Amino acid sequence: MAGPDILLTNDDGIDATGLRALADALSEIGSVTVVAPAEDQSAVGRALSHSVTVDEREFGYAIEGTPADCVIAGLEVLAPETDLVVAGCNQGANLGAHNLGRSGTVSAAVEATFFDTPAIAMSLYVPVAGDTTYDDIDVDKGAYEQATRSATFLADHAIDAGVFEQADYLNVNVPVPEQATGEMVVTRPSHVHRMDAARDGKQVQLQDGIWELMANGEIPDPEGTDRRAIVDGHVSVSPLTAPHTTEHHEALDGLAETYPNTGVE
Repeated sequence: MAGPDILLTNDDGIDATGLRALADALSEIGSVTVVAPAEDQSAVGRALSHSVTVDEREFGYAIEGTPADCVIAGLEVLAPETDLVVAGCNQGANLGAHNLGRSGTVSAAVEATFFDTPAIAMSLYVPVAGDTTYDDIDVDKGAYEQATRSATFLADHAIDAGVFEQADYLNVNVPVPEQATGEMVVTRPSHVHRMDAARDGKQVQLQDGIWELMANGEIPDPEGTDRRAIVDGHVSVSPLTAPHTTEHHEALDGLAETYPNTGVE
């Protein structure tokens, strides 16, 4: 039996090492069409463009746009037979509830769910601390071995196992090889939040303090959360749904009933 038709995208850009690593691995279990941003689109969330330029390359389609643009263009025009969207592999983890809406990688997976297409967001945790940024780090293809193993396993088995009958998409984070136990655990996004800001004249510096804690292995996140799993060296798989809604809210129902009726016609 033929494997799934996979639409592969990312937010690091079509030339990213993690994208190439996933493309090679996923091609072993299915048919892969790459539709990825021409340039780095990290942390753009689900930003959309009104129109995008498509450059057909030997490796795939390069889109002058965002990850969400790539998913829409891919599913509607470039790869309409897609069974599964895979986004990544991102250089840097996408952990914690507060990062889900920021991440272009996760947002690509979320976009797919609105087309009733199951999706997997893949990210590689890269320890950073102090003044180091992801731009200062060059991760080679070999570092993505655990990510490619996890991605191919899930892409090959999750649909038939009924995973997407309960989850719309999976947010998968993988530890760096030297910290990996090889175990995959099901998690939930952590709600621990460490964003802070400091003003220096006209500049306000924004910093997510959790990354330095993670690099030191000192995190307050409880067992069962995505960030705890990564620090413990496990592959973290969070089954998630979109959109995020509350089905019934008694307090808001009551408040809405008191809204003054001004008789606007």
